[in-house]
Amino acid sequence: MQDNPLEQEVARLLLSLKMTVAVAESCTGGLICHRLTNISGSSDYLERGVVTYSNRSKIELLGVPEQVIKEHGAVSEACVRAMAAGIKRLSGTDLGLAVSGIAGPTGGTPDKPVGTVHLALAWNEDVECWKYLFEGSRGEIKQKASEQALMQIREHIKSLRDFIPKSQIEEHA
Repeated sequence: MQDNPLEQEVARLLLSLKMTVAVAESCTGGLICHRLTNISGSSDYLERGVVTYSNRSKIELLGVPEQVIKEHGAVSEACVRAMAAGIKRLSGTDLGLAVSGIAGPTGGTPDKPVGTVHLALAWNEDVECWKYLFEGSRGEIKQKASEQALMQIREHIKSLRDFIPKSQIEEHA
């Protein structure tokens, strides 16, 4: 039995379409990239990953407008949208994935309780965002956020495969 079937499926799908991804992580602290690099050959599809934990790093490294963080906060759709677009632009990849959230046990507010996580996936000129409220310990929230991020990559690529001629899709075991 495979130890990491989701990671392997994401790898197979990325490779089959010769797509690349770059990841900007905040609350998951590198866990998404860790999971992607658990697969041998991941350098063929993972271009780079950055942990932009502080607001300053989001602004300086990813080009998130300071005003976005002031108005919406780092844990917001507006912020992860800018993070995903920024990492995609900087890396020149097909996909840019971003995550920001409150893993707890502190830091939550009534408007943004512990477990609030925003994910964004950028491709072409589009960015899609999702908001989740996960329960559990800090480690469990990070794990659930990383799992959902990989699932969103998987679902996005599966949707693309329907529009690509089969002759352009490479099969990978």
